[in-house]
Amino acid sequence: MSSPTILWSIFGVAVIAMLFIDFKLFSGKGKSVGIKEALIWSGVWVGVALLFNAGIMFFDKERAVNFLTGYLIERALSMDNIFVFILIFNFFRVPAMNQQGVLFWGILLALVLRVVFIGAGVVLINAFHWTIYLLGAMLLFVGIKMLFTKDEEKDLSESKILKFIKKLYPVTSEYHGKKFFINKDGVRWATPLFVVFVMVAAMDVVFAVDSIPAILAVTTDPFVVYTSNIFAILGLRALYSAIAALTGMFHYLNVGLCAILVMIGLKMLATDLVHIPVVWTLVLVALILLLSVVVSILFPKKEVLA
Repeated sequence: MSSPTILWSIFGVAVIAMLFIDFKLFSGKGKSVGIKEALIWSGVWVGVALLFNAGIMFFDKERAVNFLTGYLIERALSMDNIFVFILIFNFFRVPAMNQQGVLFWGILLALVLRVVFIGAGVVLINAFHWTIYLLGAMLLFVGIKMLFTKDEEKDLSESKILKFIKKLYPVTSEYHGKKFFINKDGVRWATPLFVVFVMVAAMDVVFAVDSIPAILAVTTDPFVVYTSNIFAILGLRALYSAIAALTGMFHYLNVGLCAILVMIGLKMLATDLVHIPVVWTLVLVALILLLSVVVSILFPKKEVLA
């Protein structure tokens, strides 16, 4: 077997195993997850990704560096997903035992969506080189916009997604276990859990539009782009539980994410003028994340001190 075939085979087995473990062991019985368990599982998923990276290193060192850089970028950007998920779950008062189920199905959908977006992105960049400038400008715009956007809760009752769903189905005022739909007086009703799932799925699409160009700035190798994305997504449930419990502690992390997006956007815009080695991109991303965490700890929010 050729090296690419072996790598794809290892990746396929790893994804199936991780999905099984995630579904069966991590909150598999629908229970809420404690911070200790969430932190342990977050560490496990990172360890599995690093182990996979070591396997790539055995076959191709350059691919291994690209994978690690892409994984770190996607892992960092997934923080933004999590903060939005926390907002959605808090607004709709989703029971803790139902949150993990919604995230699991959202992750499965994200796996499919990533294939579509990555395939389209790679084809576009290879066929039309100028699209790399378009994607770079988009990342630059998003990063600057995020930096100057006030951190305040949005009124999701005005969401276009919620209004659209209500046009299709009447929505119950209470949850009905894990059900997305119920039949009431001969009428099919959607539960709030279905609304939450649709919103999470919509956010998956939105964040894919931001994150895929970021990894494409590192490499257009489909294997590296897809695997780094998937490994970042597969650990999202555990990461959500950990961050949900620690939310507010790392308040400068958002500034770090903005800086990463701006840096990668500029890198894409200058791709034909300056060659920046992937190793330097990896180092800069790691330093930005580390600095944002350290500053958050040294200068905590006042309400955290209270």
